[in-house]
Amino acid sequence: MAYAHHGDVRLYYDTCGDPSDPAVLLVSGLARQCINYHDEFCQRLAAPGYFVVRFDNRDVGLSTKSSERTPPNAPYLLSDMARDALAVLDELGVDAAHVWGASMGGMIAQTMAIEHPGRLLTMTSMMSTTGDPDVGQPSPEALDVLRAPRPSDRESYVAQRLAQDLVWGSPACHDEARLVEAAVEAFERNFHPEGVARQMMAISASGSRSSALARVSVATLVVHGDCDTLIDVSGGRRTAEVIPGARFVLVPGLGHDYPPEYWDQLIALVHEHMGA
Repeated sequence: MAYAHHGDVRLYYDTCGDPSDPAVLLVSGLARQCINYHDEFCQRLAAPGYFVVRFDNRDVGLSTKSSERTPPNAPYLLSDMARDALAVLDELGVDAAHVWGASMGGMIAQTMAIEHPGRLLTMTSMMSTTGDPDVGQPSPEALDVLRAPRPSDRESYVAQRLAQDLVWGSPACHDEARLVEAAVEAFERNFHPEGVARQMMAISASGSRSSALARVSVATLVVHGDCDTLIDVSGGRRTAEVIPGARFVLVPGLGHDYPPEYWDQLIALVHEHMGA
């Protein structure tokens, strides 16, 4: 297994493709491990000639977990998570990469573009938002599911993942067998529900990025589904509005996920954006 280090934080990563090709860094969302970007998805993304890198954010998967169980304040911010991502690139000797972030990963990618613009070739912010309180908010039903008690075992974890997909997944793509398989794989790889609260605190404590995003010069693609109930599409629209020259693509039928039925469309959008 391969690890990068940012101070005391150890970050698991793996790669797909030729290291001599342009790098694409995939940044995961809240509580999601890097395997949420499936192997086949990464292979398709790498196919035209890209070096695809995925990694576990801190507090999830095989990366370092915080020792603070109930911190009174956020133990880290999105800025720290952005520097985690850079540590992975540093470990691989990558000066600059195309960065694709989904949900919280989009927030991290935006933070990278604000604070470390020279390390990004392009940015894709998917199903994400700017941190402004007037946009990108969950529906009442999605908020209830998000606030549900943390699972305590495999059965409750799988049940929670299924419940989440029914509320904010792509409505026409609910495949229970696929979702159960993915949930079991994630649970057996690493189960760390305490990390969710700390990642949520990092999001909340980091505040709005709109003013800073207005100064971003990184070529940006913003993708959002019109069926996303976890992060309302207004969050994606605001992101594209404030970043100069950003392109906004609304994907009909897509929720807060990227099921296989949408892989061809999403990968084609990003390949075009990256210049493949």
